[in-house]
Amino acid sequence: MINEHFPIFERTKNNFLLSTDPQKLDVDAIYQYLSEEAYWSPGIKREVIDRAMNYSMSFGIYSIENGRLHQAGYARVTSDYAKFAYIADVFVLEKYRGNGLGKWLMESILMHPELKEVGWWHLHTKDAQGLYRQYGFTEYPEPHKYMTYTNKKES
Repeated sequence: MINEHFPIFERTKNNFLLSTDPQKLDVDAIYQYLSEEAYWSPGIKREVIDRAMNYSMSFGIYSIENGRLHQAGYARVTSDYAKFAYIADVFVLEKYRGNGLGKWLMESILMHPELKEVGWWHLHTKDAQGLYRQYGFTEYPEPHKYMTYTNKKES
């Protein structure tokens, strides 16, 4: 896993922990959300999620309840750690929304010691532009210069 190459990054806020420790991730909960609830990945296969997580830096948010951690949110970053980073699979479970966790997650990603010098960040969103604009994200200034390729074999 990519996360294993860097020191663990952790922050706490109220009764929540944010961590890049891959051992803390509840992969079953993340898979359930991404395959059944996320609009961008309905029906995604578990092995695709596993592969994506293995080659990304994962950020987990956890609710601390009775000394136990419960997955509350997640995001992953794919990067060369110098020039380019892509943020994907960002979510906060409905039960934990309204606690500022999405903002905290974005703030934490952008301040991560291995990522804070990256100059060019990308993400795709259908409905969270307001959140990302708070952190300096804008629409592509010249979208006609960007191209994409979709591999129809992958889901």
